[in-house]
Amino acid sequence: MKRSQQPLVIAVGLTLAAVFFVVGVALARLFFASDIEPVTGGPADAAASDAAARDAVAVVPTFTPTTEPFVLATPTPVATAAPVPTATPAVVVPPATALGNIRHEWQTWNNCGPATLAMNLSYYGSPLDQAQIGAVLRNVPDDKNVGPHEMADFARGQGFNAEVRVNGSPDRLRALLAAGIPVLVETWHEAEPNDGMGHYRLLTGYSDARNVWIAYDTYDNRNPVATDGTYQGVALDYGEFDNWWRVFNRTFVLIYPPDRAAQVEAIMGGPFDPNAMWRIALTAALATAAATPDDPIAWFNLGSSAVGAGDFTQAADAFDRARTLGLPWRMFWYQFGAFEAYWRTGRYEDVIALADATLAGGAAIEEVHYWRGMALSSLGRQDEARAAWQTALQLNPDFQPAAQALAG
Repeated sequence: MKRSQQPLVIAVGLTLAAVFFVVGVALARLFFASDIEPVTGGPADAAASDAAARDAVAVVPTFTPTTEPFVLATPTPVATAAPVPTATPAVVVPPATALGNIRHEWQTWNNCGPATLAMNLSYYGSPLDQAQIGAVLRNVPDDKNVGPHEMADFARGQGFNAEVRVNGSPDRLRALLAAGIPVLVETWHEAEPNDGMGHYRLLTGYSDARNVWIAYDTYDNRNPVATDGTYQGVALDYGEFDNWWRVFNRTFVLIYPPDRAAQVEAIMGGPFDPNAMWRIALTAALATAAATPDDPIAWFNLGSSAVGAGDFTQAADAFDRARTLGLPWRMFWYQFGAFEAYWRTGRYEDVIALADATLAGGAAIEEVHYWRGMALSSLGRQDEARAAWQTALQLNPDFQPAAQALAG
């Protein structure tokens, strides 16, 4: 997610926190996901690699934390198109929906992304399985992350429309599912305390009477919908699901045939506008961080949303606060906004330190190698930078940012 940005200011004091409540922007109530129901997104990693990588979010940034409370400034006005409307979606939403005709797959090693994408595409008649998709998206067996944009790109290559969105809501999910569109969501998964991982799920239905989403899950089979041995998905409690989803800023991927574009636009409030999406997400994240200032996930989402909206200074400050409060130790296996925010604000040593800690133990993450190379290049260490970019391309030959950096 590489986006142009302009800075916001974080000021000292408590005044604006109250303002956010008065204005009515107290949005989602977010809780730190330390008590997520034990689940796991894949086979256990090698113990040595896990132990080494735990330092990733504990690296002390080379900034001086203030002892004063943070107050969040309102975003600087941007002369752009009006935000996407958030009116009630133009579809009848029943109290329950369950989509069928989906081929379930149990994931192989570290393969929940390709497996979940295969299930999603199967709904539209695709015969591709996780092995075929994984051969394109995962060139190294220990690749820790297939990003949502990679999956969207793959789906487009198969002739589908695909959008990666953030700041999702239950109402939008219900409307999409009621319209017959499954939703691929990026969530957290925690097998043991302080041992969480990123994990994709495919939402295929919901029941308001039971307060559950129905998901096709490639790894976890707790709370199966069917008891006769057939696979019809698992039930995910609304509240628990939101705790898992919020760790990824409520990211979701929409994949649908081109002839359904008008229907999706009606549900989502208009054509996909990433700039408007990020501005709305930033407003929501500012309000949430003001309402829950001790929540590291709220600050992390503020950082991610500020990166998306073009506010690198605000983003770097928010990531600093999130790391100071304490994050899940695998957080930087999957989300890379902090690397970009630190790099764009000239904090090259912080980029390198965070990258080294994230990669400790041999984690194979091309995005981290790329940002490490960018920081090394900015420090004039060109040979080391090129080596980092070459490693990124070895992990993913299709990773264009590294290819462009080497060609530059």
